Amino acid sequence: MTVIPNLYIGTSGWSYRWQEILYPPELKSADYLSYYATRFDATEINSSFYHFTMAKTIEKWLATTPEHFRFAPKLNQEITHKRRFTDIHEPLEKFMSRYLLMGKRLGPVLIQIPGSFRYDRLVAETFYRTLREKYETQTYALEARHVSWFGEESLDLLREYNITTVIASAGKRFPGTEVTTTDTAYLRLHGDERMYSSAYSDEKLERYAYMIKDWLEDGKEVWVFFNNTIQGNAVTDADKLRSMILEL
Repeated sequence: MTVIPNLYIGTSGWSYRWQEILYPPELKSADYLSYYATRFDATEINSSFYHFTMAKTIEKWLATTPEHFRFAPKLNQEITHKRRFTDIHEPLEKFMSRYLLMGKRLGPVLIQIPGSFRYDRLVAETFYRTLREKYETQTYALEARHVSWFGEESLDLLREYNITTVIASAGKRFPGTEVTTTDTAYLRLHGDERMYSSAYSDEKLERYAYMIKDWLEDGKEVWVFFNNTIQGNAVTDADKLRSMILEL
């Protein structure tokens, strides 16, 4: 794996039956992460959305991956989907106290919110202020799925609190933006036509490669995660994209 400064490319999780595509047939599932880390330098953590990760699990992940490897956990649904940014001090502290154990190994925290969650300035700003008061230097990336979050007021608020937008590709499933609001760019590629499944064409991957090259030249840190994990297209697309960037 060739390291490209300030660029992290991986997949949305690693616990998939990717035998032949990534994992040797005889590899035990307990060894998937350590093997994955020989091919990629970062991963998203999806399980953190569904339950609060135990400290001993995080310690195990750290012990089985190299020092340069980074993790991008998804914020727990208690905060994003159930409480929708209000009255979140307790679950936020519970979540962050676990992941801050990662130290420099912790990448951006992904804040993915549902399509039914509409932008409200007071709710958004109160939440952002809480993040910054409690975790001043932590990188956060917001993946919104309702068009109201992509207006200028909302984007300016993200800039003010140094929270980046997630640039998501999901066909026509939900709206998005290609604006970055901080010195971090965060791409989530869910599948070109079918969510979580279909591969990206070389033409589309090449377009992303040029976008990433421009961001890197602008001094941004860039994170790219493929979530088209069904059939293993995330693995092959991530490899292709890295190769294309190296060739530019």
